[in-house]
Amino acid sequence: MMAVISILVFTGAFALSAGVIAVAIGPQWRRIVRLAAGQVEQGFSPLGQLAMAERRIAVRRWASAPVPAPIRRMREAA
Repeated sequence: MMAVISILVFTGAFALSAGVIAVAIGPQWRRIVRLAAGQVEQGFSPLGQLAMAERRIAVRRWASAPVPAPIRRMREAA
């Protein structure tokens, strides 16, 4: 009797753990297969892209800013 109960308990625990693993891995299975096949996925760096965009904006602002009068006079004299 004790053997039957222990088999039922361990079978239920195994089924529960297998279900949890399946639910956790299920949505990502394509990605896992691609990585296992050796395909490297592109890195995601939103902060790097944000920094590049801010630099572009700063350069555009700097380029469109009016040139101060003393510098404009020096350029005209040259």
